[in-house]
Amino acid sequence: MNLILTVLEIVAPVGLLGLAGFVWVRAGFEYRMEFITRLCMTLSVPALVFTSLMQTEIDPAALSALSLAAALAYGALTLAFWGMTRALGMDRRTYLSPLIFGNTGNVGLPLALFAFGEIGLGYAIVVFAVMILWSFTFGLWVVAGGGSPARLLKEPIMGATLLGALFLWNGWQTPLWLTHSLELLGQIAIPLMLLTLGVAVARLNARHLGRALWLSLLRAAVCLGAALGAGLLIGLPPVALAVLILQVTTPVAVTSYMMAEKYGADADAVAGLVIASTLLSVITLPLTLAFLI
Repeated sequence: MNLILTVLEIVAPVGLLGLAGFVWVRAGFEYRMEFITRLCMTLSVPALVFTSLMQTEIDPAALSALSLAAALAYGALTLAFWGMTRALGMDRRTYLSPLIFGNTGNVGLPLALFAFGEIGLGYAIVVFAVMILWSFTFGLWVVAGGGSPARLLKEPIMGATLLGALFLWNGWQTPLWLTHSLELLGQIAIPLMLLTLGVAVARLNARHLGRALWLSLLRAAVCLGAALGAGLLIGLPPVALAVLILQVTTPVAVTSYMMAEKYGADADAVAGLVIASTLLSVITLPLTLAFLI
């Protein structure tokens, strides 16, 4: 009973804020997705990433090990899903990126924070940064048929990650007035991302949910195996391993739908994956958390 209550305490804030965004849009109220997304990705999330890395008490060597494990996990997912899409004759531009990249920002960061505290958030941000790096290089190349590494350098999230890692490695701290300002800005990131997730799901128009459901089930199993295998191979400590598994097994990212829409892939198919994997995560994420904690 205590375990069930603990898992509910972790999952409930994520579900309720996502539900609030869903109901808000369904009730006919305005929600400017483009503005909120730009606000989060340009200001609040970079501030959260920088301050979390700067203030984390995680040993830099442990962060390096987690970065390597995350890179191995996403590399394994890339190979596995590349082979699967080829074997099944699936359109790689449509399906490969959604199968690889989970919602490590909107879902993974708050879950890691609620489940494992500030140290969990620090670990989760490392995995998030690795995913962003691979998503905006290889992922963009797959969906768009070409991408430039220079695009990644223009993303404020990556600048904040590199700067935060530099401060962490050298033990530097910003002046207290600046730290408090950045912390205040970063605090709006998680609730806004969760509300936006609910809004995005409410606005998606999915077809062929049957195929999306079995693909989501298969994806969940492959992601769990890749994260667990990479973490054990590197020898991650328990909390770092738990966060890696949690992040890699998050449902399909809403940004995958946005990229498919922008670059002319089958956006409806990707929307189906987003909805099916998100609904499935209502079951899989609590089970995963119950196992991890």
